[in-house]
Amino acid sequence: MAVFRRFSAQQRSFAPTSETKSYGQPLPSTHPHLLQPGELTPFVSADEYHQRRKRLVDSLEDGAIVVIAGGQIQYMTQNIFYRFRQRSNMWYLTGFEEPDSAVVIEKNSSSRGYKMTLFCKSKDPYDELWNGARTGLEGARTIFGADESCDSAHFGWRIKNLLSSNTSGPVYIDLPSHSVSAFSRTRARSPSRTFLQYLSSAGSGKQVDESDEIMATLQKREVKSAATKVERLRLIKSEAEVKAMRRAADISADAHSKVMRFAQPGQLESQLVANFEYNTSMQGGSRPAYVPVCASGSQALTIHYVENNRPIKAGEMVLLDAGCEWGGYASDITRTFPVSGSFTTPQKHLYEAVLRVEKACIERCTASADLTLEELHRLSVDLTRVELVDLGFHLRGGDLERILYPHFLSHPLGIDLHDTRTFGRDEKIQAGMVIVRLLSQPLHARHADRCQSKLQSNLSTSVQTIEPGLYVPPLPHFPKGFHNQVVRIEDEVLVREDDCVVLSVDAPKEVVDVEARCQGLLDGVRDP
Repeated sequence: MAVFRRFSAQQRSFAPTSETKSYGQPLPSTHPHLLQPGELTPFVSADEYHQRRKRLVDSLEDGAIVVIAGGQIQYMTQNIFYRFRQRSNMWYLTGFEEPDSAVVIEKNSSSRGYKMTLFCKSKDPYDELWNGARTGLEGARTIFGADESCDSAHFGWRIKNLLSSNTSGPVYIDLPSHSVSAFSRTRARSPSRTFLQYLSSAGSGKQVDESDEIMATLQKREVKSAATKVERLRLIKSEAEVKAMRRAADISADAHSKVMRFAQPGQLESQLVANFEYNTSMQGGSRPAYVPVCASGSQALTIHYVENNRPIKAGEMVLLDAGCEWGGYASDITRTFPVSGSFTTPQKHLYEAVLRVEKACIERCTASADLTLEELHRLSVDLTRVELVDLGFHLRGGDLERILYPHFLSHPLGIDLHDTRTFGRDEKIQAGMVIVRLLSQPLHARHADRCQSKLQSNLSTSVQTIEPGLYVPPLPHFPKGFHNQVVRIEDEVLVREDDCVVLSVDAPKEVVDVEARCQGLLDGVRDP
């Protein structure tokens, strides 16, 4: 229920008390149950955030400037807002979680290697009464390590002054998605003009004066994408990131297991979603990582079925694709299970076929296998074809990849569900991603001769999903017993040099374990 403000700031005084929360996000001093001393976000220290920024500037030209904007509050309707989530690249470089913020990083010759200016909202007791505490300008420096801090309302003119005084290197920008789309559409005409339009709307709608000066300066500079640079860094997961992702996976895997036990014929798919989200929240999950898919029976033929409003019938399988965020990192797990407790014979055969494909692909999910994601996907297609022939399918033309298995096998996982956009399917799983964590920047294969250190994948790794599936519509040339049956199994896999680790291992997927969980035979065994 929305509550409307009745009084202006002048009609009420605000006396600070010892109980007043001081910062705009959890910190070890305010939330010791969530963070350990020295951590800025769960498991990640302020020094690690500095190292991320250092790796970024080390990959840039001398005199380069990086401008990354944070997110803004989004509204469902009128003044009904969604819960805020910081833009991923802003969060990766700063850990700062407040809206209407931005960071400017200037590469220089100082011992630190850069100068960082953090733009955020100043302290405002009246606004904080309604919307919660702000960290403020002093906290931006003392807690988040900014060399300078500035109110977001001054973002535009500060950028103008910076561009005027620093003219030696390119400008790297990362804007919100709507601005990125506009930037892409107008790139051939004037990326500088699009950047200026964004600056003009920054700072609560205040217009940027001296716009002609900014345009003139930008036209002399090379404007590039900062997202491309930052997202390459994000592919490699540090030890702290792996810990956070393990925790997110543990929470989601346990919730999947609990849903198997909870589900009964006659329930709505939405009730299973509610049970999953309840259990992730009870274990500290901060939010769903994406809109969950809970598809029973033939509804699962729609890969992104999110209506979740159908009663589940006895004898059907349920496909649940759901994960939570924890500590800023996403989990992504899919399980398929029989709502009545036991697979029918055709369901079991189809399920075991997909499971064998998944296991075989996971075994090859190592750096030493020297595979690209595309090659790994082709392996899954070949294995699936063999399984289908063994099940009695007579495949025609594009049956396999257009109908029965129409999606890609894998994607990287991290802060974003698809982490990140810059990783191509034609890249080797280990190329440039398996590096010594203490290196100052990512080491791509073509640059390997620049470093004397031996590559050691056990020190920093990537996380991929592996998610084969089979979707059998009621076409007459497919075996009738498999009509309207769908199976997808998805795990999170930590890639290492000669082996891998399945982070989502606690979500049952062997037939005997799935059936036992659905039937209640594991009650008290897996539950904490």
